[in-house]
Amino acid sequence: MSVSRETLLNCLDAYVHPLIGRGLVAAGAVREAQPEKDHVRVHVELGFPAAGIRETLLAELAAHVGRSLGVDAALALSWRVEAVGLRKNLQALPGVRNLIAVSSGKGGVGKSTVAANLALALAAEGARVGVLDADIYGPSQPQMLGLAGQRPDSPDGKRMHPLQAYGLQVMSIGFLVDDDQPMIWRGPMATQALNQLLGETIWDDLDYLVVDMPPGTGDIQLTLSQRMPVAGAIIVTTPQDIALLDARKGLQMFRRVEIPVLGIVENMAWHVCSQCGHHEAIFGEGGGARMAAQYGSELLGQLPLELRIREQADRGKPTVAAEPDSELAQRYRDIARLAAARLAYGLPANVFPSIEISDD
Repeated sequence: MSVSRETLLNCLDAYVHPLIGRGLVAAGAVREAQPEKDHVRVHVELGFPAAGIRETLLAELAAHVGRSLGVDAALALSWRVEAVGLRKNLQALPGVRNLIAVSSGKGGVGKSTVAANLALALAAEGARVGVLDADIYGPSQPQMLGLAGQRPDSPDGKRMHPLQAYGLQVMSIGFLVDDDQPMIWRGPMATQALNQLLGETIWDDLDYLVVDMPPGTGDIQLTLSQRMPVAGAIIVTTPQDIALLDARKGLQMFRRVEIPVLGIVENMAWHVCSQCGHHEAIFGEGGGARMAAQYGSELLGQLPLELRIREQADRGKPTVAAEPDSELAQRYRDIARLAAARLAYGLPANVFPSIEISDD
């Protein structure tokens, strides 16, 4: 039984994947839709990397077409990451399509570990990814990604090639100073250092540059937010009230400078005993979800406080690289995939930012 192309397109648009939030046709994801004599041929192209759900999505779509049209489907799935939301008066960073800022209101919530693993997760999903360590005063990515003590090459004495780790392109102030050298710099000096790292690094065709932000809402955060084409931000917090208080400030800062907040990651949501596997919410429960609901954002996912996460980062091989098939690595990949989908297709229809009116 053959079907018309219009019928096929209507069928495809009736398939709504939760990561896309609308029909495939409405999302512009149908690259080819061709009825044949006894089957249909369809090529879907997503706006975010999706290696981890490729087979599941294809199976679901084939079943949907079979139920709706009564024909077999020859399906192909690919993805192409485009630059999103370049704000006016800001130029794109050469070699980078999207900057994603990973931020926290306070230190000690595991932001840098989350940033490293999310970058690795995006790469595992099929994207070209870089990491910029923007924590000028306390760079940690060189140690976490096994690059401590290495130095970048310069082709002309002015620009630098990023270092490579586990398929990531990486740049940090930690590559340019000694490990035990403190950064005794005032704000403008730190800001200048960040501008140099961003502008003088030769990034090579990145889908995403994950920026590990310093904690707080100071000079570096404002410089990056106002002068660089940040496509979206991810807020990392723990469930405890004091961390949530500071995380809210970070979220509101991004909104004030019109950078979309892709969602919230609740780190250390529970502790896993290394001896018996018992789970205990030692920092409280539900804080990330409450914050997301209060501020019209989305809880991207929760991560445990687990000994091996810290051990792997200290050894220079974060969880997604050290145990790519583990349940923990899958959690990071789920979060990364969801954040990338939100960047590509926007927030779901039931999530709206709160509107503030002030006299400023």
